[in-house]
Amino acid sequence: MPPVGVIGAGAWGTALAVAAARAGQAVVLHGRDAAAMRAMAQSRRNDAHLPGIDLPDAVEPVADPASLATADPVLLAVPAQALRTVAGLAPPAARLVICAKGIERGSGLRLSRVVAEVRPEATVAVLSGPSFAPELARGLPTAVTLAAADLATAQALAHLLASPTFRLYPSDDVAGVELGGALKNVIAIAAGAVMGLELGENARAAVVTRGLAEIGRLAAAVGARRETLMGLSGIGDLLLTATSLTSRNTRFGHELARGGSVATLTAAGQPLAEGAWTAAAACRLAATVGVELPIAEAVRRVVEDGWSVRDAVQALLSRPAAASE
Repeated sequence: MPPVGVIGAGAWGTALAVAAARAGQAVVLHGRDAAAMRAMAQSRRNDAHLPGIDLPDAVEPVADPASLATADPVLLAVPAQALRTVAGLAPPAARLVICAKGIERGSGLRLSRVVAEVRPEATVAVLSGPSFAPELARGLPTAVTLAAADLATAQALAHLLASPTFRLYPSDDVAGVELGGALKNVIAIAAGAVMGLELGENARAAVVTRGLAEIGRLAAAVGARRETLMGLSGIGDLLLTATSLTSRNTRFGHELARGGSVATLTAAGQPLAEGAWTAAAACRLAATVGVELPIAEAVRRVVEDGWSVRDAVQALLSRPAAASE
């Protein structure tokens, strides 16, 4: 059988490589830093991004994209805004599984459409759900959704990657899975801000619940199924991300509320909070289909327009309560 390819040797890509090896697959793990990949191959660790985890023998760390030549499928585990750049590294015949969560900033496209522009001939799937990388790598029980336009493709990929501690539920609602994964990061920033302002558990629960409603409105407007958002890639991922400071997005909102600046928190070397970039893209997408996203808009104003977190929260609280929301 061909090896599974993983592009992206950060915490998430490394955890997916470990999980695929645990499922009995040979894995080629590609990272762009040649020195780091050589060190990983020698030490059998990725201590810079996923400390304390030993790489299985079946995982081969590489820096040369040519090493992916026979890989199928290839998991794209890079930040959402880098996906367009790396999608072309996978071999032409490989099935591509997007493991990032977001919406492309410049184009406003969902990530499956970004990959379709770069690789129109490729079979594309999306993996999303409540999954912190260290827990997946340690073999703790994790369940996610894997979606493809063709359900049989999703089923085959889910079977290939599954192990006793990693369950993948197949779906054919690509848009629903993508939007649930992308927008939960935005809502998590708002939830983190509520935590940082010490507004209480009631307020955080309200933000998370109204956030789920926002995601549902946008998903329905682009033809996704609302019931998808009641599953792992929707409410499951939102609950994990928006209720724990382990989440980079929740911590980003928390630190903003505590006086941190957007410039400092998004500087090179800081943990990547995808929701900071997804907020504006989500609002632009929503505008094209006539949907309002008040929480996402509040996050966008903080990130892009320089609003204070308190001003953004006040704007949300001053909105009239509407049955349609």
